Amino acid sequence: MFQKTDFWIGLAVGAVAGIFGYRFMQEREQQLALAQPAAPTSELPLAELQRQKEELEDLIAAQEAKQK
Repeated sequence: MFQKTDFWIGLAVGAVAGIFGYRFMQEREQQLALAQPAAPTSELPLAELQRQKEELEDLIAAQEAKQK
């Protein structure tokens, strides 16, 4: 069995296919994780919401200053 060339070729092809399949599935998993929406705002603590609000207000003020 281990003397036949077909066995070794099949083993090599299977290993390469397995590696590419594994990499493809990992990339797909990462893409799906990034595509999922962020956590609902009802679960965020109030302090985090305040921080985000202040950051947005600062960005808005900077944009308005550039337009003047």
